Amino acid sequence: MSDKLDIKLIDRGDEHFRVSREAFVREDVMDAEYARIFDKCWLYVGHESEFKKPGDFVARTVARRNLLVTKNNEGEIGAFFNTCPHRGATVCREPRGNAKNFQCFYHGWVFGCDGKLKSQPGKESYCEDFNAEGRGNLMPVPRFAIYAGFCFVSYDADIVPLEDYLAGAREYLDLVSKYSEAGMGVNEGMQEYAIRANWKLLVENSIDGYHAVSTHATYLDYLKNTNGSLSSTKLEGISRDLGNGHAVLEYAAPWGRPIASWVPLFGEDGKGEIEAIHARLVELHGQEMADRMAFKNRNILIFPNLVINDIMAITVRTFYPQSPDYMLINGWSLAPNEESEWARKYRLSNFLEFLGPGGFATPDDVEALESCQNGFKNHRQVPWSDISKGMSKDVPSYDDELQMRAFWSRWNQHINGLLPEPATRGADAAPATDRVVA
Repeated sequence: MSDKLDIKLIDRGDEHFRVSREAFVREDVMDAEYARIFDKCWLYVGHESEFKKPGDFVARTVARRNLLVTKNNEGEIGAFFNTCPHRGATVCREPRGNAKNFQCFYHGWVFGCDGKLKSQPGKESYCEDFNAEGRGNLMPVPRFAIYAGFCFVSYDADIVPLEDYLAGAREYLDLVSKYSEAGMGVNEGMQEYAIRANWKLLVENSIDGYHAVSTHATYLDYLKNTNGSLSSTKLEGISRDLGNGHAVLEYAAPWGRPIASWVPLFGEDGKGEIEAIHARLVELHGQEMADRMAFKNRNILIFPNLVINDIMAITVRTFYPQSPDYMLINGWSLAPNEESEWARKYRLSNFLEFLGPGGFATPDDVEALESCQNGFKNHRQVPWSDISKGMSKDVPSYDDELQMRAFWSRWNQHINGLLPEPATRGADAAPATDRVVA
């Protein structure tokens, strides 16, 4: 593959920003995405709370690699390629659990939770120092790091440290991680589904504040007709470019949040509990931060494909393309560890009711994204998608498209080899803006 694709993917002027629809349909673009983005970025692999005890593990596919993430006897979490160094068989074939060892079913090699080879049937037939340099151990991923409880891997050994990579997104991961004095934890179970559309359409959709009223009209009507489910709070807020392709929408909304935003549907008992949570947040973090935690919703994008929807519930979502028009999605629910049974019930209800594949909203989004992909069959005659909304504003609204331009600008830098040196703008760098009009 050449350094540059032979197509213009982004068309950007003072008042317009367009993306070529060939970016959604071409195999060579997807190949470039795996080589230049997924192989070069930090990628979410799990949450620290999934590894409570030594031996806890998950097996996941991250950018086409089968990985095994474990907590060893020293309490350290590590990520390994889930393939036997002997002949290549998948070593751990369970999706999650707790184990003292992992035994390859093919020839019986046994590995510890630290990835080290512990036993080989027929060991006497190997030379005495066979594993002196670790060639019999599970291969660790080149880079593994944790920030605010979120575990990431990278297949690029030379990538910048995770904290630098996250840039301005660190502020939001810190915020979400501080909802609970007892820590945040992933709930049991996950959402797993597929959409017949390009993965970047789900990036756009996950940080798109423009579509809710039209696409999710049925859900909003349902809330309006469910007594007490909406407050008088206006749906309004801002969007921010956080650097390095990361972005966020932060906005007030009329629906309740189990963290500390009460609506009459929660009942008087729930009101008392939520007021107590809010008072404790004020005590710990001050009035301004507590109000932000309690009353603001956030749709956070960590480039390229980690989305944290901190709204009625907190959904952690990743997705990868299988082909230009097909992707697989995984989603987990994140919640305060000490949350009451009452609050957990509402949180899980919202997790399933709004954002789940069997809920109200996600099927709407699936229909919209698959409709877009179908529309891209006309890409030769209608070659561009427009992402210009709000370009002339000093402070873009939550329902403008600054956040998508942040993603696409970074995506274009990766795909066309235009990344600045150094590859990070740093957490203290001012967020990039498209155009500021005095």
